[in-house]
Amino acid sequence: MTAVESRTRRAPAWRGGFGRLWGAAVLSSFGDALRTAALPLLAVSMTGRPLLIAAVTACGYLPWIVFGLLGGAVADRVDQRRAMWTVDTIRALLVAGFAAVVALGHASIALLIALAFTLTALETLFDNAATALLPALVGTEDLGSANTRLLTGQRVAGGLLGAPVAPLLLTAGAAAPFAADAATFLLAAALVASLRTGAPAREPRPAGTTLRREIADGLRTLWRDAALRGLCAATALCNIGVAALVATLVVLITGPLHGGSAGYAAATTAYTVGSLAGAAVTGPLVARLGRARAVLLAGALQTGALVVMGTVGSLVALAASMAVFGVMGMVWNVNTTTLMQQRTPAGTVGRVSAAFRTLAVAGAPVGALLGGAAATAWGAGAPPLLAAAFFVLSVIALIPARKPDVPVVVHADSVATARPVH
Repeated sequence: MTAVESRTRRAPAWRGGFGRLWGAAVLSSFGDALRTAALPLLAVSMTGRPLLIAAVTACGYLPWIVFGLLGGAVADRVDQRRAMWTVDTIRALLVAGFAAVVALGHASIALLIALAFTLTALETLFDNAATALLPALVGTEDLGSANTRLLTGQRVAGGLLGAPVAPLLLTAGAAAPFAADAATFLLAAALVASLRTGAPAREPRPAGTTLRREIADGLRTLWRDAALRGLCAATALCNIGVAALVATLVVLITGPLHGGSAGYAAATTAYTVGSLAGAAVTGPLVARLGRARAVLLAGALQTGALVVMGTVGSLVALAASMAVFGVMGMVWNVNTTTLMQQRTPAGTVGRVSAAFRTLAVAGAPVGALLGGAAATAWGAGAPPLLAAAFFVLSVIALIPARKPDVPVVVHADSVATARPVH
């Protein structure tokens, strides 16, 4: 098979739609990092039971299983820009209300779980709309560069800035990180609302077309592409492991490793620094190996990092492993997102993205609970090893997908050439 690809790779222009979308994504990531770093620390202050703490993470994944496919189908029907700023405004109000409850001293584990579930339910529409909108802003040939810049900005704002700031804000009061998160949602909503871009090309819907039928179309499109099918299966297995790790990482760091909130911030910062390095190596890796093989390498190296986390009882070793995990996580995320966008027909990106992500996160709530159960039964070092086992399975699932059998067609403005797909 051959693919038409641009001979020259252009970076997306900062001015205009992409710059505003990037700014909104970075602001939201900063606020999300404040909230996601504060939630487990708040949960630990309420209970010492790992399973309950893990339940907060589990309920943050669950809405993708319940609403993910619907969110993708709706994203392909509506004005994606309007859907995004409306969702961000609603999320701002919810988080501001939660901040008020925390300030008044009425927060509980049940409320944390409800907040995590509701915010992720809204995220199913927002993320699918954003994924579908990006190709309309930058063009197919620039998607790889655009996704790298988006993820790099999000890692800087979320991990390098947001995660370390959260413990500092907590010294001003437990409600402070959540109030700041609400403010970032409002600013991001304003940026998205200011976008001036037309809707992506969509084929006319046949009379009588239903959301159910459109959801089924997205699932069929995903299933028929061998590369995306393999990537989706591998990502699903990885997410089970990642959920087990993330749900109990605070227990490992604040417990056996005696790192406290500063140690937790250091570990998440190491992950972010690694992600930034990953942004630098993604391009050369793709040029040498191709996108699918780059993801295969990323999964193998992440498995090794997880084994170190679970066996070496040192905060320094854990932070170093988190850095490696971040490097390869960036390689994984950029390439799976770009492949999905490039290989999906125009007008269906929302529902195919929803199908991919829904299937990919389907096991994450179970993974989070498995992590809590493993930590309870065998100690806080068990969840990283459990995650490593799932990553081994994901690497095996990736092997058949390393040679995509469906051509990627990139419509270039410059001279184009045909070459084998990687």
